[in-house]
Amino acid sequence: MNMKSFNRIIAALLFTLATAFLLMSTGLRPMPSLLTAGGTAILLGLTSAPKASFFAGLYPELWTGELINKFRFDKSWLSLIPRRDDLVNSNAVHLVDIGVDPSVLINNTAYPIATSGRTDSDITLSLDKFDTVNTTITDDELYNLPYDKPGSVLQQHRLALEDATAIKSAWSLAPASGKTDGSTPNTPIVLTTGASDNRVNARKIFTPNDLIRAKEKLDELDVPSTGRIVLLDFYHLNDLLTLDEKFRQQWMNKDSGTLMTQMYGFTIAENYRPPVYTVAGGVYTKKAFGAASVPATDQRSSLFFYSQRAVQAVGSAKMYYSDAVINPTTRQSTVGFRIYQLCLQKKAMGFGAIVSDTTA
Repeated sequence: MNMKSFNRIIAALLFTLATAFLLMSTGLRPMPSLLTAGGTAILLGLTSAPKASFFAGLYPELWTGELINKFRFDKSWLSLIPRRDDLVNSNAVHLVDIGVDPSVLINNTAYPIATSGRTDSDITLSLDKFDTVNTTITDDELYNLPYDKPGSVLQQHRLALEDATAIKSAWSLAPASGKTDGSTPNTPIVLTTGASDNRVNARKIFTPNDLIRAKEKLDELDVPSTGRIVLLDFYHLNDLLTLDEKFRQQWMNKDSGTLMTQMYGFTIAENYRPPVYTVAGGVYTKKAFGAASVPATDQRSSLFFYSQRAVQAVGSAKMYYSDAVINPTTRQSTVGFRIYQLCLQKKAMGFGAIVSDTTA
């Protein structure tokens, strides 16, 4: 830091403190936005005088960068998925389908050995666009407010984006369709086998044996034992908490502070908005994302997969705002965010679902 920047920071600090003391000496309390603006100026060293409004001194580049830096997916299971932001170009991901694997000959005695080419192809996928609904705050709200509402609003937008991207990611990773008879081994479907939960639209309870059967499906595909993930529907999670004392102790006493635990070689996390399936002719088909729920026919699911066969990428992020100082008729500030993100299967093999079976 050079001397000029240091002097600016000191000047901003002194100005903010002097203004606050001046207002307090007259019986008024300084607006939190004034202190926020001054604090931003101190952090950046870019101005020597704060402005008293919601986003005064708030720099879009700062908060957009902060959004990206903080966008580490507090939905902690997503942190286990390889992230390849370097593949993003113009908010699209360019992947290469490397074609079929070569055959392997064991104890070969026939020569010449056959040769074959490999046909690769380019796959371009557009990232999903996530926009938050704008939030407005009036200057009247900020007057004498005892907490940092602007900061709270910005954090709330980030958390909302994390929720939305995690829900969409889980849906994208779930198999599009499959059968329970073993005829779709790459996208296996396992049905729950427990007793009825005796509710309206009753289903069979999720049991530890169902998780073992999911493990078996990945074993049959020679999926590596490290990196396996299960995203439990919250109903399925509650079933396990009721049935398995050891699992309940692991889940309720997490040393890591994350909502994940280990069981049967899986990293287990909770999925609040699981994909749902419909069945026809023995084929279980995933419903479209955001489709209206039909409890009488929809069958909820938990997802299991190998993390290294999935990939995620985050593209550009942008903050949209208008300051109260340029809205003379409403005296209110407005803020919203947009971010591009995508999570998908790299290879449709080893992505399965444990679907709630219905009772007769």
